[in-house]
Amino acid sequence: MKEFVVYILYSEKYNKTYTGYTSDLISRFRSHNQLATKGFTVSYRPWKVVYLEFFEIKKEAIIREKSLKSGNGREWVKDKLIK
Repeated sequence: MKEFVVYILYSEKYNKTYTGYTSDLISRFRSHNQLATKGFTVSYRPWKVVYLEFFEIKKEAIIREKSLKSGNGREWVKDKLIK
C-alpha cells in the first residue's frame, strides 16, 4: 500500500517555509534541495524537513496540505514549528 506524506520544509537562511505532499519523500526532498531548476523552493535553498504527517489515503493528505496552507494553518506552523 502506498503511503502519502505531508511535509513542511524550512529555510533558516531566508526564514521561509514550504508545505507539500508526496508519496516519495526522499526523492521530493532531493528535488527541492538539489535537482529542481525552477519553482518556489529553488530560490530559498537549503531546506530542512521540520514536520511530517503520514496518510494512507491520498485525498486525506491533500486536505491536510491545504489546511496547513490556509491562514490558520500558516499561523499554526509559525507558532509550533518556527522558533
